[in-house]
Amino acid sequence: MSLQAIVDLVTICAKKGVKNAILSPGSRCAPLTIAFARHPEIKTRTISDERSAAFVALGIAQQLEEPVVLVCTSGSAALNYFPAIAEAFFQEIPLLILTADRPPEWIDQWDGQTIFQPEVYGKHVKKFFQLPDSFESKDQLWHAHRIVNEAINLSKNGPKGPVHINIPLREPFYPKKGEELIPSSELQVFDFERGQKHLSEKSLQELQKNLEEFNRILIVPGQQKPNSIYQQALEKLIQKKKTVVVSDCISNLQVDGSITLHDHWLGYEHINKNLKPDLVITFGKSLISKPLKLFLRKQQITHWHIQPHDGVKDTFQHLNKILDCEPGFFLEWLVDNLPIQSQSYFENWQDLEQEVQQALPPTLENTDFGEYQTLQEVLSTIPSNSKIHLANSMAVRYVNFLGKRNQEIICNRGTSGIDGTNSTAVGCALTTSKFVTIITGDLAFFYDRNAFWNNYETPNLRIVLLNNHAGGIFRLIDGPKEQPELEEYFETHQALTANYLAEEHGFEYSRAQNIQQIELALKEFYTTSSKPKILEIESKSAKNAEILKSVKETILKHLEI
Repeated sequence: MSLQAIVDLVTICAKKGVKNAILSPGSRCAPLTIAFARHPEIKTRTISDERSAAFVALGIAQQLEEPVVLVCTSGSAALNYFPAIAEAFFQEIPLLILTADRPPEWIDQWDGQTIFQPEVYGKHVKKFFQLPDSFESKDQLWHAHRIVNEAINLSKNGPKGPVHINIPLREPFYPKKGEELIPSSELQVFDFERGQKHLSEKSLQELQKNLEEFNRILIVPGQQKPNSIYQQALEKLIQKKKTVVVSDCISNLQVDGSITLHDHWLGYEHINKNLKPDLVITFGKSLISKPLKLFLRKQQITHWHIQPHDGVKDTFQHLNKILDCEPGFFLEWLVDNLPIQSQSYFENWQDLEQEVQQALPPTLENTDFGEYQTLQEVLSTIPSNSKIHLANSMAVRYVNFLGKRNQEIICNRGTSGIDGTNSTAVGCALTTSKFVTIITGDLAFFYDRNAFWNNYETPNLRIVLLNNHAGGIFRLIDGPKEQPELEEYFETHQALTANYLAEEHGFEYSRAQNIQQIELALKEFYTTSSKPKILEIESKSAKNAEILKSVKETILKHLEI
C-alpha cells in the first residue's frame, strides 16, 4: 500500500478537526504510527495495552465530544479494542478506529498476526469501511480520501459513535531515512453540518392539547453530560411546580428541587401509591435506579421520549411518542406551555425527599464502619469544580443512594462493565487540569491496572479504592447471596492491596481502616501534588451488606412514622 495514502489519511483527519490519537505499538501499523506522530496538529500518545488504550481514547472523546483516533497493528490487537468500542457505541461517543491489516491474499494462510478483521466489531460500530489495498489508479486514492471524510463525519453526527476503517498494508512500511511525508496537493475534504432540531408549530399545538389530559407529570433525564440549558429549564419547571423531576446522579441534572433520593422508597408499593404519574417525559440515555425502572414499568402511563435522531428505546414498556427534537428546545417550550399540575402530587414527592434528606446523615453516622459511611465522608470532601468517575457495581449505586451531586459524574453505563474505569478516567484527566476522582471497588480497580502503564503525567488524578477483597454486590442480589458457592464463585475473594501498584507507578498512597484514618487522609488528598494519589479504604464485604440492609430498614421505618 502507498505511504502517500496514509499521509493523506492523517492530513484529512487534521483538516477535519481531529486533534488526538492513541496508538499502540506494532510493525504492521508503522505507516500510520509515523504519519500521526509527525503531524504537528494532532496530539499523539502511545499506550501499549490495547484494552486500556481504547478506554483512554474513549475518556478523551467523552470529554471533548469530538472524534479520537485509535491505531493498532493487525491480529488480536484489534480484538482488545472491542469492550471500549461497545461502550462507545452505547454511550454515543465518537471514535475513529484504524486497524492495520495484512493484504487480503494472506488472510487465513497461517501468516503471522492475521484474523478476519473486516466487520470484526459487527453491530457495535456505526459503519465499517475497508480501504483499498493498492493504489495503481488515481480513483483508488480518491476512494480512500472519500472513505476517511465519510467515516469522520459519521462518527460525530446524530448519534455520535465509533466508526471502523480496516487498512490493508503492504511492505515497505517505513519511509526512507530523511524522507518527508508530504500530503497530496489537492485533498478532498467535505463536512456534514447538522442543524438543531425543532418541532413544527402544528406538532406543538397538538402536544399542548395532549398535555391538558395529564395532571401528574414526571420528567426523568437519563445519562448525559452537564448541560446548562437543560438545567435552567428544569429548575424553572420545578420552581413553578409544573412537574416532578427525578434524577439519577449520572444524568448530571440533579438540579435544585429535583428528586435524587428515590432509591430509598420506590421499592415499596405502600409508599408509592400516591406517586404514580400519568405522563413520563424522558431524554438522555440509561438510568441507574432499578427501583425507578421497575416502578415505571408497573404503572399504566403514557411515555414520551425526546431524541433528535433515530432509534427506539422503550425502557419502561409504555412508549407512546418519540419527539424528534433537541431536548433543550422542548424543555424550554414546556416552561411556557405546560399547565400547572396537581399540587398534592408535587408535594408527595418533595415530602419524601425531605424526609430522607433529614434521616440519612444521622442514620449513616450511627452505623458501623463500612463503605456507605465512608463514601458520605469522601463525597463531602471532593471539590465541587471537579469530575468524578464511578466504577460499575456498588460504587455508582452508593453514590446514587447518597443524593445530589454538584460535580460532573461519569460512569461507563453503555455496557455497564467493570472493565476500563481506570483507563477512561486517565483519558479524562489528560483533557483537564481539574481534579478527576475515581471511586471504584477492588475488582474493577485491579481488572484495569494497566491504565497506569503509560508515560503520561496525570497529577490531577485521585483514586478512592473501596477494597472489601470481594465482589460485594453479589451479597445484595437475591439469587447469589442464598447459594453455598457465593464466596468462591460469585464474590471472587482476592487478597490484593494497592500499595505495591502505587509504589510501582510512583503514586502517593494512604490506607484507611476506620473513619478517623479516612478523615486524616482526606485532609491532604486534594492538595496539589506532582503525582496521582490513591486512598485505599479496607472493609469487609459481609459487613457492608449488613450495613446497607440496616440503613434501608431504618429509613423505611422513618418514612412510615
